[in-house]
Amino acid sequence: QVRLVESGGGSVQAGDSLRLSCVTSGISLSTTYMAWFRQAPGKEREFVAAISPSDVYIDYAASVKDRFTISKNNGKNTVTLQMNALKPEDTAAYYCAAGSNQIINPRVTGDWLYWGQGIQVTVSS
Repeated sequence: QVRLVESGGGSVQAGDSLRLSCVTSGISLSTTYMAWFRQAPGKEREFVAAISPSDVYIDYAASVKDRFTISKNNGKNTVTLQMNALKPEDTAAYYCAAGSNQIINPRVTGDWLYWGQGIQVTVSS
């Protein structure tokens, strides 16, 4: 059984940093694409960042590039999203996602197989 459990969310001021973690079980990060998505109230879930099993492929949404960093520790079964210089528009529920060893279009929610329960990030101005 695959489980993805997010932690590290909270309420911060604009310009602050947060570090989200996703602890996984039932999958191997050395053979699985991983990603973070987010969903603000009244909006569709949107792509944030993705990382390939080998760490060679890393992709970011334009809105977070140069501020967010995705990484993973295969031995600890953990995927991390370091978020710096947070803005009010980053406010959303953040979701960890796991795919397979191949992803056709990582920016599309339908290509991902497993999802965490989500964790709230609120950034006030």
